[in-house]
Amino acid sequence: MAGIRFSGKNIICLGDSLDLAEKLLAAHPSQDGRAGGLIDFIYIDPPYFSGSDYSARPGARGGERVHAYTDRWEGGMDEYLAMLRPRLSAMRSLLKPTGLIAVHLDWHAVHYVKVMLDGLFGADRFVNELIWAYKSGGAGRRSFARKHDNILLYAKTADYYFRPAKERSYNRGGKPYRFKGVEEFEDEDGRWYTMVNRKDVLSVDMVGRTSSERTGYATQKPLALLNILIESCCPEGGLCADLFAGSGTLAEAAHACGRSFIICDSSPAAVDICRARMDAAGAEYEYIGSL
Repeated sequence: MAGIRFSGKNIICLGDSLDLAEKLLAAHPSQDGRAGGLIDFIYIDPPYFSGSDYSARPGARGGERVHAYTDRWEGGMDEYLAMLRPRLSAMRSLLKPTGLIAVHLDWHAVHYVKVMLDGLFGADRFVNELIWAYKSGGAGRRSFARKHDNILLYAKTADYYFRPAKERSYNRGGKPYRFKGVEEFEDEDGRWYTMVNRKDVLSVDMVGRTSSERTGYATQKPLALLNILIESCCPEGGLCADLFAGSGTLAEAAHACGRSFIICDSSPAAVDICRARMDAAGAEYEYIGSL
């Protein structure tokens, strides 16, 4: 198999994620344990087993709506998991020994994929289940409103890179504690807080209908969410990848954070949006139009 070598230049690819992963592995062979590997951090936002079809509107507000991808599986959960397994296995091989992978799902299939990842990576390589909490979305009549997604974080080895992000933790009553050795800060409203390691519940708004971020892709994820993941999970100057790229949020966030990227999607509409987005961001990249 002819390989695809990463030479330090960003890559945007139109094609199947497994094909690209195998071609990258052919050029950058990896071994289990502490040797081999190419990528510092992989984030994927694959189909969720939702049973729905999704669209894109290139140009966000002015473009014609087109089909982006189908998330329907005639063979049920078995077919869905059979699609994911070889891709996740190849992505594990692509990771450096210090690498991490984040798999973004929701209630439809996250528990099944968690068991699969335990088998592929080892249950002892599970790092976190992150909860992305948001306000948007509908409210059901026969259930609590579903207002979160799940992000499963796994490491290739025990020696993985991670830099804890910080967030504000407000003091009770907003008053200073004045504990010895504890650094406190006052915000613009006069409330006092300390800085603590970020918790595993990430409260980040979805991309709103009028947001300047909006690309017209139905399942677009916010830059703020990817910024949190990249800054904690990928070293400065490192290489990120998203092989279910969708609207290309990983690529834009990586570029802005000083990381390189490899992204791939099988949807021409998605790749068109990714390319337009990265052109607007001034990112240089190699485009691979077929595998």
